[in-house]
Amino acid sequence: MKGGWFITGTDTGVGKTYVAKLLLQALKDRGEYALGMKPVASGCYTTHAGMRSEDAEQLLAAGNVSADYADINPYAFAPACAPHIAAHASGVEIELEKILSHFRRLQQKSTWIVVEGVGGWIVPLSERLMLADMARAMQLPVILVVGLRLGCLNHSLLTVAAIRQAQVPLAGWVANLIDPAMTHVDENIAALKSTIDAPLLFSLAHRKMENDSISLSNFELERLMTARSKS
Repeated sequence: MKGGWFITGTDTGVGKTYVAKLLLQALKDRGEYALGMKPVASGCYTTHAGMRSEDAEQLLAAGNVSADYADINPYAFAPACAPHIAAHASGVEIELEKILSHFRRLQQKSTWIVVEGVGGWIVPLSERLMLADMARAMQLPVILVVGLRLGCLNHSLLTVAAIRQAQVPLAGWVANLIDPAMTHVDENIAALKSTIDAPLLFSLAHRKMENDSISLSNFELERLMTARSKS
């Protein structure tokens, strides 16, 4: 099997990078070749080698295949704002073909590619390009990271509807408790399970986000691979 997943979220800051790293680690534990990719990133910082994204650097470190940073993160912008605004402020237009060129280069090096989106799902990358266009062109099934907090039902169902409308397969979703003070967590997860026509792959508690020992079980990864093949 060869492929990967496109990681999106119900919003920014819901744990997309963390989930992508879990997937990469689980693939490595199985002896698979795996690479992460963050095609577009804003809020980057300057180094002697150019702009760098903390998320992209984490994904690069989480893989087990040598790759150039430019392939992992083709577009890196300093302004910490929406990508199309950051690109405009930097005098750049985000181009799909450039992203796909770097993506194909990574595919030649690795069996599995885990691609992390930017922000949520309905995100413009330019006047002519949406995030969904990139995910669809990569032909990767989507994993939706649901940030569990007040309002997550609305955000999740709207996002799922938009993914379906874009005709991109949804492999499954991840429940991530980003608000430890949220009440009725189990009831919210149950409501999402009954309305999202894709499997709940696994759940994360917010307190685990800083625990490097957390990993996906072989069962969870097998379930995800099965979901991918059926998506």
